[in-house]
Amino acid sequence: MKVIASDNKQKIVLQWLQVAAGLLVFAFGVHLTIFANIGLSPWDCLAMGISYHTPLNYGLSMTLSSVIVVLIDLALRERIGYGTIIDALITGNYTQMFNNLNPFPLNQNLWLGIVIMLTGFVFMALGMRVYMSAAQCCGPRDALLVGLGKRLPKVPIGIVEVLLWAVVLLIGWLLGGPIGIGSVISTFGAGLVLQLVYNIIRFEPRDVRHRDVIEITRELLRKTSE
Repeated sequence: MKVIASDNKQKIVLQWLQVAAGLLVFAFGVHLTIFANIGLSPWDCLAMGISYHTPLNYGLSMTLSSVIVVLIDLALRERIGYGTIIDALITGNYTQMFNNLNPFPLNQNLWLGIVIMLTGFVFMALGMRVYMSAAQCCGPRDALLVGLGKRLPKVPIGIVEVLLWAVVLLIGWLLGGPIGIGSVISTFGAGLVLQLVYNIIRFEPRDVRHRDVIEITRELLRKTSE
């Protein structure tokens, strides 16, 4: 019985489309956290800060920072998948698209802003569930966290994440990125909302067996076999 390699290739392409669709949902969630107007999360603050000092808008600034993080991931010898690359290239631009399409002015109410930000976290969690299920490896920033965690084995990964986010937030603030109570909520609350959503939908990210660029590329180059 023949095993048609093209079937596997088609499956991989569909997985890439799944990654792109999941990142679209994720980016809408990021847009909501920006629209909340109560302070940005660390990585968004960094991207916004970069946009203030360059000709780049937020989306391109986020893309630039993501590509730099991918290069750091490679230097740390972390596994990089096509999902990682797709994430780096399109998530910031998706978010910029939503920023441009939103016809409403930025929120000016603190409590409504908190609700909007928490809603954004829910969309981010759902988007992550969609793109992680494609098993094309995690995003650039998650890979960076894992890489740093491996090099600081005596430090709990949660502390490593807080330290990483604190450094990113500091750089973003020095560049003029807006911070506020939303920055604190993002740093400590996003993970809690993500875990709650995953408990509700019964999704365990650690059960996904990811395939990196090398493995997928070999699959794409494989010829039809018996």
